[in-house]
Amino acid sequence: MSHAILAKNLSISYGSNNVINSANFVIDEQDFVCVVGANGSGKSTLIKAILGLIKPDSGKIVFGDDIKRESIGFLPQDTKTDLNFPATVIEIVLSGTLGQLGIKAFYRKEDRDKAEKALKQLGILGLKNTSFSTLSGGQKQKVLLARALAATSKVLILDEPSNNLDYKSRKKFYDELRELNKSGLTIIMITHDLDAEDLIGNKIISIKEAKVECYSTSDYLRSYK
Repeated sequence: MSHAILAKNLSISYGSNNVINSANFVIDEQDFVCVVGANGSGKSTLIKAILGLIKPDSGKIVFGDDIKRESIGFLPQDTKTDLNFPATVIEIVLSGTLGQLGIKAFYRKEDRDKAEKALKQLGILGLKNTSFSTLSGGQKQKVLLARALAATSKVLILDEPSNNLDYKSRKKFYDELRELNKSGLTIIMITHDLDAEDLIGNKIISIKEAKVECYSTSDYLRSYK
């Protein structure tokens, strides 16, 4: 199995504040990685570096041969979608394909096919013509996940996606992420949930005092007992 993303001696600072110091790690294709650390430890900074939103001071991020940065699906912690925006579900999900349109001004059939496929994967195709503003919180989060899925078939990044979900909705959401991972998607998820049942991936990237360490989930849980 080849790598999806790897970091080589990656260092990032804000002014004199060193946030990431000489990080080296490998995320293989079909890994499910949970990124953990205290608030302000650098979790979102690492994700921004992977997405190309910030430039590292030194080192680099290297992608696998068939992975392009612009085709990574991303579900941010604070979505820019107004949760009461008067749009249908399919319109919200279609917006996930905008990065692939290039100079084209209109959605193509293949974009609509990707959007419907993402909705079908999450079992909400029947909601495609429903107004987004009328959905429950759990349904809205599924739609936003579908939007991220419409952008990618390779790598999905999520920033604390369960923040606004109750226990039952979070468990169902995590089950869906597991199924997406089993289908071949590489997933990287920032999480503040450190209970064993919430560390649902096979790898953990831990950030503490600018030090980044990568563990198997089982080794991480043993070390923190």
